[in-house]
Amino acid sequence: MLTLIFLVMMILVFGKILGFAIRAAWGVSKIVCTVVFLPLLLVGLVLIGLVKIALPILLIVGGVSLLLPKING
Repeated sequence: MLTLIFLVMMILVFGKILGFAIRAAWGVSKIVCTVVFLPLLLVGLVLIGLVKIALPILLIVGGVSLLLPKING
C-alpha cells in the first residue's frame, strides 16, 4: 500500500516538474528565436539581395513589437 502511495505521489511531483520544464523551455526558445534567429534571417535576406522580402517582415515585426506592450500593459 505504501508503495502505491509513493508511486502516485512521485508521478504527481515529477509530472509537475515536467510541465514546468516544458513551459520554461518554450519561453527560452521564444527569446532565442526573437533575439538571435530573426535578426540573422533578416541580415541574410538583405545580403543575398532579397530586400523586397526582408523589409515587409521587418515592418510587420517592428509594428507588432511596438503595439504589443501597449496592449498588455
